[in-house]
Amino acid sequence: MNKVELLAPAGDLDKLKYAIIYGADAVYIGGQTFGLRAAAKNFSIEQMKEGIEFAHSYGRRVFLTLNIIPHNEDIKDLEMYIEEIKDLGLDAVILSDPGTFMFVKQHAPELEIHLSTQANNTNYMSANFWHEQGVKRVILARELSFDEISEIRLKTPPTLEIEAFIHGAMCISYSGRCLLSNYLNNRDANRGACSQPCRWEYQLVEVNRPGEYIPIEETDKGTFFFNSKDLCMIEHIPELINSGLNSLKIEGRMKTVYYVANIVRAYREAIDAYYRDPEGYQYNPEWFDEIRKASHREFTKGFYQNKPTDKDQLYTSSSYIREYDFIGVVKSYDPETKMATVEQRNHFSVGDKIEIIGPNYYSADQTIEQIINDKGESVEKAPHAQQVIKIPVASEVKPYYILRKPKEGLHD
Repeated sequence: MNKVELLAPAGDLDKLKYAIIYGADAVYIGGQTFGLRAAAKNFSIEQMKEGIEFAHSYGRRVFLTLNIIPHNEDIKDLEMYIEEIKDLGLDAVILSDPGTFMFVKQHAPELEIHLSTQANNTNYMSANFWHEQGVKRVILARELSFDEISEIRLKTPPTLEIEAFIHGAMCISYSGRCLLSNYLNNRDANRGACSQPCRWEYQLVEVNRPGEYIPIEETDKGTFFFNSKDLCMIEHIPELINSGLNSLKIEGRMKTVYYVANIVRAYREAIDAYYRDPEGYQYNPEWFDEIRKASHREFTKGFYQNKPTDKDQLYTSSSYIREYDFIGVVKSYDPETKMATVEQRNHFSVGDKIEIIGPNYYSADQTIEQIINDKGESVEKAPHAQQVIKIPVASEVKPYYILRKPKEGLHD
């Protein structure tokens, strides 16, 4: 049985490493142009080289996004950019624009090409067309059901790979083709600069009463009527695999290291559990509990089972639910002293109850009994960002393990 690929977002080099360590089969990254996520840190050419070398050392793959919808002024830089990236060892480039596709085919024919979800591929005829042009993989539009995906798989050749999003933010517009941001504040979503106006609160103005703002209220907090819930398909691993998908994609190049690691580890465990015993596979509710420990909105199944309804929108707030704080990462561990060297990411103190997570679904709870700063002094708190400290940890931990703690009062 060919195993489905778990594809993770990597907004920078650090996130790429955590995604790989925590179980992603492949990552997708963006350069500093053409990548549709201008707000992410993204990768310089040197960082791409390092990231590709790191991923390949683990036998994993790296895909580069080239999926903006370019204007004339963007094209002048394309030739130089393709020359810079074509020999880096990338495993594929992701694009949506036919002109960009033609250019890559002419100037870097050795690069594998994946068709972005921005191309709005919703049927098998379109998928076959692009495959005949030389596309190796089609990333399907989000607006497809399990039945539609299965039919696309049935009516396309096995040489064409198909990929779909299974987790992360949903766009109010058709597979990301949004113009709200352009219209409201002149930031082009289709060139990577979306200001996410779908998450804003709106009020109604009647044309004959200018300046009189009428709230559109589901509750006394107002209504965010463009604001979708987040996609989460952790409960449907067998259906995703059996629909014929070759790759399961997590959204989130602008998310934190902790988010990427935690979401990847949950899906990795669920996918591996299915392949260990497809007939006896049982969904484990702990996987969903783990996913909820990363920043999220309420969840939806998107279009997989039926078309979304009013139940798939968030009307009260655009804020994320954050039940846990990401407080540090392990840099090293001394088994003789049982002391872990930790780089702090958020404030924590002696007496805090924390959880430590790692790859292969490792998890352990403990209380912080001591904090030693870089001067060897015992202190009560670790308040400084990226402060390097030491704490006692009874069980052996390794670099890239993550420390988190519940929000105060959450589990009292």
